[in-house]
Amino acid sequence: MIEIGPHALPGKVFLAPMAGITDRPFRSLCIRQGAVHAPSEMISSDTLLHATAKTRHRIVRADDALVHAVQIAGSDPDQMADAARVNVAHGAEIIDINMGCPAKKVCNRAAGSALLSDPDLVERILTSIVAAVDVPVTLKIRTGPDRAHRNGTQIARLAEKSGIACLAVHGRTRADRFAGEAEYDTIAEIVDRVSIPVIANGDIRNGEQAVAVLAHTGAAGVMIGRAAQGNPFVFAEICAAIEGLEAPQPPSVEDVHAALVEQIAGCHDLYGDYRGVRIARKHIAWYCRGLRHATRFRETVNQIADAAEQRATVDRFFEHPHSFAAAA
Repeated sequence: MIEIGPHALPGKVFLAPMAGITDRPFRSLCIRQGAVHAPSEMISSDTLLHATAKTRHRIVRADDALVHAVQIAGSDPDQMADAARVNVAHGAEIIDINMGCPAKKVCNRAAGSALLSDPDLVERILTSIVAAVDVPVTLKIRTGPDRAHRNGTQIARLAEKSGIACLAVHGRTRADRFAGEAEYDTIAEIVDRVSIPVIANGDIRNGEQAVAVLAHTGAAGVMIGRAAQGNPFVFAEICAAIEGLEAPQPPSVEDVHAALVEQIAGCHDLYGDYRGVRIARKHIAWYCRGLRHATRFRETVNQIADAAEQRATVDRFFEHPHSFAAAA
């Protein structure tokens, strides 16, 4: 059990917030498979954007009983505090701060993992947000700006001093982006230097890896990101491994079909048919990785703009995959 302020989470496996991916339908699927914490997609701290449809979609609560956490990003302490207040007023029970995103469009605004180069600003942002709201505040970071300047331990100690309730650490630097392999020695050092819960993130794709990372780092839990794309079932596998239980049976084709149908329906419902069809395409591609005739199917479904036709084509692929076989 992991405690974040007054909230006791009944497990050790978190879903990483991923912009454009971890919307309500996706979070709900992952939660049913065992994720015990699933913050919203990252949203800008610019409160002027809170009235946009894109922002409203990102902060919608998942269909579950879990604590509602919203992740915010920005670089101005006062603006970040205002964004935290707005989200708490709209029902957020935990505010998560993004200082881990390596995307250029985020870092070019001196936000995300770019902030790791300025510990003084990090501290001002954290103390400002913690003082602004009466809910727990959590933080996601990387191990530092680059491999020559891994200051994750320094940032972690600032976080604890500032009142951060829980810290997630991705085992790469900002400069690494997603290249190479995550390293866990820095995470282990952070765990050793702070008393707040630390969640290990990066390259954890299955139960065996999750158990190994927990043993190596001493972290309170693990956070799963890219491994969950098109595979919410990974949470059931990882949870079983951590609890020392027998691994569940791999999902059948029917299981994958049912989850994808739910994901697509959720996209259409949340975003409307026009945007929902387009957003669903990436999920369709992820769910169908490795399935026979998937390449031809993706080529077909990516040309479809009608919601009903998209759903029918997905059903046809799973029920009659040979209909997408390439012509001889």
